[in-house]
Amino acid sequence: MRNAIACLKFLAFIFLCLIVTPIQLVVLAFTKGPNAYIIPHLWHKAVCMIFRIKIRCTGKPERNDQVIFIGNHISYLDISVIASILQNASFVAKKDVEGWAVFGFLSKLQQTAFISRSKEDAAKEKLALDTMLYNGKNLIIFPEGTSTDGKEVLPFKSSLFAICFKENLKNIKLQPFTLQMISTNGQKISSQEDRDIYSWHINMDTPLEQHLWAFAKSKGAEISLVFHPAINAHDYSNRKTLAKTCHDAVSKELEKQAA
Repeated sequence: MRNAIACLKFLAFIFLCLIVTPIQLVVLAFTKGPNAYIIPHLWHKAVCMIFRIKIRCTGKPERNDQVIFIGNHISYLDISVIASILQNASFVAKKDVEGWAVFGFLSKLQQTAFISRSKEDAAKEKLALDTMLYNGKNLIIFPEGTSTDGKEVLPFKSSLFAICFKENLKNIKLQPFTLQMISTNGQKISSQEDRDIYSWHINMDTPLEQHLWAFAKSKGAEISLVFHPAINAHDYSNRKTLAKTCHDAVSKELEKQAA
């Protein structure tokens, strides 16, 4: 029975992609501004509905200024969770994601910026991020550099915060957010097995497609997404202090919810 339900979910997902992809390609041919995020936003909402991901959102995303959203990372499914709430922002993802089957292509439709640790690509990627900021785009960054099982928040890589201190760039706000699993497969989290239904993290050796199939067979997940008060980047003298401030906000919320 669960296999049949998973098949129906994937059929709905494929049908959704077939409808949305050509429309979004046409939109991007004419604009890469705010209107280019409308269809991806609706697509992510539909993905959450198909795979039965419920979102308990607390706090309000900053909408009046240019923002870099900073948070922890649990799973590739976080993308749809966050983008179903945020309506005008591009993700910053590892270069590896660009090569993922289906998901790599879909991520490009939302104008994702891809970064790697390669010195050969560093200058090119730095220019791409700078251009996005100078064009007024909002960004979504996972500064842990990887995903975890949601028990803790790894130290943030301060190098990613250097983009906030570019010359001739107006004051940018940073808004930390915390992701946490409330339940998976219809029950509250009580074991690592429960966590791994939704989370896809550094300590797992399960291929993405296998993990997604298992998740599709489950009853879904309920995820807490907490937006913390935004802070002004220019109020901080260096990237390390800024990174620590954001990390403290994210990790303390995770600890509070776990208590």
